[in-house]
Amino acid sequence: PLSLASIGAIRFARRTSNFAETVRFYRELVGLPRHETFGDSYASNGAIFGLPSWNLTMEIVESVEPVAVDAHDQLCLYFPDQQAQQAAIARLEAASVPRVEQHPYWAAMGAVTYRDPDGR
Repeated sequence: PLSLASIGAIRFARRTSNFAETVRFYRELVGLPRHETFGDSYASNGAIFGLPSWNLTMEIVESVEPVAVDAHDQLCLYFPDQQAQQAAIARLEAASVPRVEQHPYWAAMGAVTYRDPDGR
C-alpha cells in the first residue's frame, strides 16, 4: 500500500551472462513489460522491466563473466488473476521451459516454479 511506502520507487538489478535469453524469458514468456533498454551506458548493457508499475522495476544487466546463482535468489510473481497466471504458464510450457521442484508452501498455494536462463 502507498501509505506504507517510505520512498517513491524501488529498482533492483540482476546480472546475467545470458542477457538475450533472460530478457526474452521475462518479456515474452513471463510477460513483464519492458520499459527501456540501454547499451554502453557506463560500460553496461541492460533492460528495465516494470513490476507491476513504474515505481517498482527490475533491471537485467549483461555480464561478460559467468554469474553465480544462489538457490535462494528467487523472484516470486503474484499475477492479478488466474487467467493471467495461466497465460504465463502456457507461454513457458510452449517454449519447453520445464517446471521445477518447489517448496511445499508454493505447491499448497497453487504456484508453479520455473527457472530463468541463469537458473534462478
